Amino acid sequence: MFGIGMPELIIILVIILIIFGAGKLPEIGAGMGKAIKNFKSATSEDDKAEKDKEKLEDSEKP
Repeated sequence: MFGIGMPELIIILVIILIIFGAGKLPEIGAGMGKAIKNFKSATSEDDKAEKDKEKLEDSEKP
């Protein structure tokens, strides 16, 4: 995973905890979760639109 092991992840999490504090971590996690969900839905909508366009083009061919 990008050459990051467990000790490095623990150090990163401790630094984040020090910077933002324990109270803000749930808010940050929820915001990141919503961002990832929106990104996934946006990319799936693009894929669906592209497939619909291909179907329309195929149906118009004689």
